Amino acid sequence: MKPSSTVPAERWLAYREASPRARLRMFCFPYAGGGASAYRGWGASLPPEIEVCPVQLPGREGRLREAPFTRSGEMITAVADALSPWFDLPFVFFGHSMGAAIGYELARELRRRGRPLPLHLFVSGRRAPQLPARDEPIHDLPEPEFIVRLRELNGTPEEVLQHAELMKLLIPLLRADFAVNETYEYVEEPQLDVGISAFGGLADVDVGREDVEAWSVQTRGRFRMRMMPGDHFFLHPQKDLILESVARDLAEIRAL
Repeated sequence: MKPSSTVPAERWLAYREASPRARLRMFCFPYAGGGASAYRGWGASLPPEIEVCPVQLPGREGRLREAPFTRSGEMITAVADALSPWFDLPFVFFGHSMGAAIGYELARELRRRGRPLPLHLFVSGRRAPQLPARDEPIHDLPEPEFIVRLRELNGTPEEVLQHAELMKLLIPLLRADFAVNETYEYVEEPQLDVGISAFGGLADVDVGREDVEAWSVQTRGRFRMRMMPGDHFFLHPQKDLILESVARDLAEIRAL
């Protein structure tokens, strides 16, 4: 079953921090298994003219009853359609891990449609899209093996992994998100004219410095790389440092 295309646009923007002074929107895309709540409260650390819009994908949190996407192409088409009414202000994309790929592919989809592009792309905790997959797929592993791999990836708290009823709810979503990642096929297109700021974790064993730096070939614009303390989920402990960097980059962009 495909996710419904009739969901009101507002359902896609959980925790949107509306600001009457907004002059720019930052759409934030989640990592695999995550939801819009990962970005709740971010607006408090950014200037008031920046409206933070966490994007809620189907199958999680307030949209738990909806079928999640299992393929990148379907997801990007649906997101582009759903967010279209909110592109009436200048905007940027921020995404961590799977979310970084969403932001990147969404920018390319908007370009194919002849629509305005984001002013900037912030990608975090993700290897550049042109790099070949390094790991074997896990989305269709038998459940015991799948849980073992989740534990090794260190992205799901142990208390969640031990909670049988919660895992029964989460495993279909996690499988779907991993399927989105693992079936993704990069198609070469011209570089984006959109600048890119790329973040990586110094202790991330899956996404190394060279993987983050490789994003530079995807833009004709300004590229900046920052490596943060922490593993793949540095997004949370380094939130303040990330937002400080985002605010600085946005200030530079708007001054151009």
